[in-house]
Amino acid sequence: MVAFEAVTKRFGSDGENRFTALDGVDLTVARGAITGIIGRSGAGKSTLIRLVNGLEKATSGRVVVDGVEVGGLSEGGLRNLRREVGMIFQHFNLLSSRTAFDNVALPLEIAGLDRKAIRDKVAPLLDLVGLGDKAARYPSELSGGQKQRVGIARALATAPKLLLSDEATSALDPETTQSILALLKRINAELGLTVLLITHEMEVVKTIASDVAVIDRGRIVEQGRTFDVFTGAKHETTRSLLSAALGTQLPEWIRSNLKPEPSVGDRILVRLIFFGDTAFKPLTGRLVAELGADVNILAGSIEEIAGEPYGSLVVAYPADPAVTERADRFYAETGLTTEVLGYVA
Repeated sequence: MVAFEAVTKRFGSDGENRFTALDGVDLTVARGAITGIIGRSGAGKSTLIRLVNGLEKATSGRVVVDGVEVGGLSEGGLRNLRREVGMIFQHFNLLSSRTAFDNVALPLEIAGLDRKAIRDKVAPLLDLVGLGDKAARYPSELSGGQKQRVGIARALATAPKLLLSDEATSALDPETTQSILALLKRINAELGLTVLLITHEMEVVKTIASDVAVIDRGRIVEQGRTFDVFTGAKHETTRSLLSAALGTQLPEWIRSNLKPEPSVGDRILVRLIFFGDTAFKPLTGRLVAELGADVNILAGSIEEIAGEPYGSLVVAYPADPAVTERADRFYAETGLTTEVLGYVA
């Protein structure tokens, strides 16, 4: 649906003011998928998404949307493209002087539809986003989540094939965020709409995206199925972004006392990761029986990543070579994924 081919985008003139926002980006967004682009502030996320609807033009490389190269379009061609590409924003961008109905109707008015045709399109869209009873309300009378639902309905007004989401949940509270994500997921399933979203919130990607790309300093450093990237992150940037979103956080007094090498009498801290075949097996109890040692469970969580189960458990046991050898053998035999976090006295 969308392809970035060796895309570079630079701003400013030559010299000290020259800035490279994107550097040789290669990325494909599959038709019908929800693809997340995640990275820190200034990584190039917003520039990337603005290339899709022609708000920015690549310095080099190609951006192709549904078989059409965006950089080669005339102004008329760009207008036609933008009817095929809806966009929702972090701060809603609603007109305060227009009702919810009239905000959704705006792109249809611009397209030249008559009032009856507009009414026939807008009413079902407001119903779709759960605001059929709020058609006559003004933005000042709506909550943040309701405003974003109006924004989503407006983005769908021209029946686009692609929906762009620019930090659409960043201004919302966690509960409202979950309701908006559920709505986007339902729209994707019911309308077959391709969704490309940028965010700095790992929870958003984990909840909704089937695929993810990690961008750092203008380059895609990791990409693939969300579950695969989250459970097998290879790049340091990905691991850093994931550190607070996956697994369990150790208490500060434990983190501050972790050391990389053991001393006599120390305990080893190991994160056990459960997914795939190991997700539903009672392996913790078997580990305790196998070690025959004092095993402490320090923290744990069970969650879903892109609809697949994922569990994490942090355990501690004596760093005695005989004990750790039995543990390693158990991990190898059961296929359990592990990560040594360090050692504590």
